[in-house]
Amino acid sequence: EEDVFVGALAYIGANTKLGKGVRIYPQVYVGENVVIGENTILYPGVRVYSDTVIGKETTLQSGAVIGGEGFGFAPNSDNKYDKVFHLGNVRIGDHVEIGANTTIDRGTIGSTVIGNGVKLDNLIQIAHNVEVGDHTVIAAQTGIAGSVRIGKNCMIGGQVGIAGHIEIADQVKIAAQSGVSSSLSKGEIVMGTPAMPIRDFKKSYIYF
Repeated sequence: EEDVFVGALAYIGANTKLGKGVRIYPQVYVGENVVIGENTILYPGVRVYSDTVIGKETTLQSGAVIGGEGFGFAPNSDNKYDKVFHLGNVRIGDHVEIGANTTIDRGTIGSTVIGNGVKLDNLIQIAHNVEVGDHTVIAAQTGIAGSVRIGKNCMIGGQVGIAGHIEIADQVKIAAQSGVSSSLSKGEIVMGTPAMPIRDFKKSYIYF
């Protein structure tokens, strides 16, 4: 559409749609069948793989990789690993900020979903088929394993590790460097490894 800017050495794949006012800075790669909403900005060196859908007024900082294949391997009879192909995509909502060198893997089947208003810091890893609810914020160096569901308005500190296939409800707060291995209920505040209610952690830390 009109008012689109595409910088030097950027690549735009076939059947990709760029909304009004989109800005693609130099050396960005955008694959095939991608949809990017109006006034979204991709800073230099961003990589957006095929079939990704990005909403409006969203910002991807330099080095972000959206829609790469996830870490999926199945052991075979020869004690080697066969690659599991990822056939899904990534869907990113409106008014999202994705930090530098953050990676969001495409779904194995179906989508990895980042909700509206989500704010992601630098150097975050989000694995295949994760869902992050609206207006959740996540600090740097957090890693989220596959098929985790995170609710709305959560706050996740830096260097948090979240195990796969669990559910984190709305309005949860997770302190920095916590390791979350089980599902969390609405409004919980947790800390530690394994993560526990923050008041219990502070009491336990005296003994630690």
